[in-house]
Amino acid sequence: MQVQDSQPLLECVPNFSEGRNVGIINRIADAIRQIAGVKLLHVDPGADANRTVMTFVGAPSAVVEAAFQSIKTAAQLIDMRQHQGTHPRIGATDVCPLIPIAGLDMQDAAELARNLGQRVGQELDIPVYLYEHAALHANRRNLAHIRQGEYEGLASKIALPEWQPDFGSTRGSFPAGASVIGARKFLIAYNVNLDTRNVAIARRIAERVRESGYKIKDQQGQVQHIPGRCPGVKAIGWDMPAYGRAQVSMNITDLDLTPVHLAFAACQEEALKLGVRVTGSELIGLAPLRVFLEAGTYFAPELSDSSQKIKAAIERLGLQELGKFDPANRILEYCIQLEW
Repeated sequence: MQVQDSQPLLECVPNFSEGRNVGIINRIADAIRQIAGVKLLHVDPGADANRTVMTFVGAPSAVVEAAFQSIKTAAQLIDMRQHQGTHPRIGATDVCPLIPIAGLDMQDAAELARNLGQRVGQELDIPVYLYEHAALHANRRNLAHIRQGEYEGLASKIALPEWQPDFGSTRGSFPAGASVIGARKFLIAYNVNLDTRNVAIARRIAERVRESGYKIKDQQGQVQHIPGRCPGVKAIGWDMPAYGRAQVSMNITDLDLTPVHLAFAACQEEALKLGVRVTGSELIGLAPLRVFLEAGTYFAPELSDSSQKIKAAIERLGLQELGKFDPANRILEYCIQLEW
């Protein structure tokens, strides 16, 4: 099957709370692969985060079915009561966003997300919260807000009237936790590596980079809010023992406001102020071609060839530091163009 330009395409990027057990990861991936009309583009597990991000695209109805089957499989295999990891999480399928790629608008994706959420709640009895463009409540647009308290706080949170799920169970031990399902624009999950294990430093850099910024008390004891440098960026700092370093972990939600290379440069500058260095970075999942072309132009404006710009971007962002980085398998457009 060849992808046609006129074919509506929907992307799904579910995050599963398992990054260590290869057998479980493979069974979830197989649940996606078995659905006709869907192409699983990338599987990105992380042991310290204990989390795996999968990316797949296809016809909208097929993608929604594959998402449901993956959520069902994850609920059967992942017991959140035993889960530990560095990444914030609330469920076995922690978050499941739908992203319109071609022939669909955000309203279409939001309606598909609501239908998926209703089915997950009814058939799997998993609490479901709708977020971003699919949200039914204004206070549920923000994923971080929904996930506050994480899995450990779910039982008490769900008992509050304002935190009744949009679909699914409100009682029980919730072994699969809750799932946050929605529709959003393309998001870049991106981590910047530091030459330190000091998490406090990573958190300070994250505070200064992220849009929400941080709070300080002035000499009179009044709390002041200091906005961060990068609009459209969410960031936290954490330690990654497997890599032997701390990272600034970012979600770049709007590439028009803050491209990847500017988020990277901001981290570099803030790190130097604190006496540490940025040594490289890590892309989670896939990124669109524009990320690499824009970064290549920024770092090497003298280059005109696209392939050379991509190479320059990979080198200057340090994307090879933690392992091989093959653009053929990490650039969204290249993956979609492959025959299915």
